[in-house]
Amino acid sequence: MILSLMENYSEQLDGLFQALADPTRRAVLVRLGTGPASISDLAAPFDMALPSFMKHIRFLEESGLIRTEKEGRVRTCSLQRSRFAMVEGWLSEQRAIWDGRTDRLEQFVLAKQDREKGK
Repeated sequence: MILSLMENYSEQLDGLFQALADPTRRAVLVRLGTGPASISDLAAPFDMALPSFMKHIRFLEESGLIRTEKEGRVRTCSLQRSRFAMVEGWLSEQRAIWDGRTDRLEQFVLAKQDREKGK
C-alpha cells in the first residue's frame, strides 16, 4: 500500500517535472501566473503552428498544472496553483537533506582545521 502511494507520488512528480522541463511550457505558466488567458493569446508569442502549441497545452493540462475551459469558441486556460505545492514540497525536502549534508561537511572541515592548529 505505502509502496503504491510512493510510486504514484513519484509518477506525479515525474509528470510535473517533465512539464516544467520545456521552455515553451514554462513561458505559458509564467504568463498564466498573471491570470487566465485564451489559447490564442498564449500561442501568439510563439513561432509554431497552433497544433504544435496545443500539444504543450495538453501536456500542461494532463500534468494538472493548468485547467482549460471552453466558453463558446474560446478555450481559456488558468493555473492550478495547488499542483505547484507538490513540486515545492519535494524541493523543500531536498533542500533540507542538502542543508544537513553541507552543515555536517562544514563541521567536519572546521574540526579538521582545529586539529591541525593544535599540532
